[in-house]
Amino acid sequence: MHKIILYRLLQFPVILGIIYLLTFLLVWVAPGSPFETERAIDPVVLDSLRKQFHADSAWTFLAWYPRKIITDLDFGYSLFYKGWTVNDIIGSSLPISIALGICALTIALVVGVFIGTLAAVRRGGALDWASLSVTLIGISLPSFVTAAILLLAFSYFTRLLPPGGWGGIEHLVLPSLALSLAPMAYIVRLTRVSMLDVLGADYVRTARAKGLSRNMVIWKHCLRNAFLPVLSFLGPAAAATLTGSFVVETVFNIPGLGQHFVNSVRNRDQTLILGVVMVYSVFLLTFNLLVDIAYTLVDPRIELQAKQA
Repeated sequence: MHKIILYRLLQFPVILGIIYLLTFLLVWVAPGSPFETERAIDPVVLDSLRKQFHADSAWTFLAWYPRKIITDLDFGYSLFYKGWTVNDIIGSSLPISIALGICALTIALVVGVFIGTLAAVRRGGALDWASLSVTLIGISLPSFVTAAILLLAFSYFTRLLPPGGWGGIEHLVLPSLALSLAPMAYIVRLTRVSMLDVLGADYVRTARAKGLSRNMVIWKHCLRNAFLPVLSFLGPAAAATLTGSFVVETVFNIPGLGQHFVNSVRNRDQTLILGVVMVYSVFLLTFNLLVDIAYTLVDPRIELQAKQA
């Protein structure tokens, strides 16, 4: 296990380097400049700004920026937000995006596993068909459509919850629900299919024959084995939740990192784009590693089978 973790950690710099290079190429190929505004800028001033930010050529920026990140852990100044460093922007907005993502993923996991388990236990019933309908809706609707529907239902017509902004728990409810619907739909179907397979296993009948209650067998023994496919999905689900927050944060006007990323793309803010992409890449790689570690902890046979193979 330790060797596998060390090997995966050694892969991080290579993967991050490839991601950085691809992002850098896409940023510089795209037309436009962060220094161009509606008003005409004196060519001398424009040239001075480009030299100040090492943006006078792609090769100059490529030679300077990675070295600054590695040696100082500093993403430099934002090209659009004057006087702000990328580290300041990420430091102030990342906790908001993390709080939103954790809340959405928790809702998706708890509700999805619960409904999927009940749908499998009561197969063919009303709850099973209702879960199928909710799943189809959750998979089909984009997050911004879900966000618009929630805004109309709970903010415009009933005025039960605020339409946007950030401040209290009430501002977290609608964005979390909009962000959690898609991963919740997948978790419901994964849990249902896996539970149906586990419920027919021999050890389930043996446990019932020994006198264990039905609820004990389902929620303690069956769910642990049925949870493995859901655990594998949590890595991509965390990625989808983080990237999906870009749109949701914009719709609900949440000052998170996703909104800054959208604005950086609009304004051609190269340093902020690269900084946000690198931070999200580190999170995604870490999530996938944690999921692999948790997978072996839940089912120790996985590592044993890998050694025997």
